[in-house]
Amino acid sequence: MKRRPHLRRFTSASWPVILVYGAALAAGILVLQWIEYQHFARTHPGEVRIALLAALFLGVGIWVGAQLFRGRAEGETPADGNPKAQAALGISPREKDVLNLLAAGFSNKEIARELGVSPNTVKTHVARLLEKLEADRRTQAILKARELGLVR
Repeated sequence: MKRRPHLRRFTSASWPVILVYGAALAAGILVLQWIEYQHFARTHPGEVRIALLAALFLGVGIWVGAQLFRGRAEGETPADGNPKAQAALGISPREKDVLNLLAAGFSNKEIARELGVSPNTVKTHVARLLEKLEADRRTQAILKARELGLVR
């Protein structure tokens, strides 16, 4: 099979040349973009200031949001909450686990799967929690538990 001269392979010596040409093209584009930016900045200074201010507020907003809503790291155990209130109400450690999962929005079946117990056992724990927290509904129990510092 004959080699066609226009389909020859690049040799290791030709790569530096390709990289130099690529860098020269990139530098040329950068210079042209800078000139275009300079022209735009001179003709529309108000818009440039507004865009820079918006970018600043965006960055600050993202940082503040990350600080406020950062989650627990994996493997980190949940806070003990308020041990005095837990003891005063007579909430067992297993009931505390159920309460944490309730506050996280899990259903009875999901809690049962998570804790490795039957859904009927979860229902019993929920009923006892409602009684101990003097609540009529799960949402009331979670609200009261949050007020007492038992859950987040």
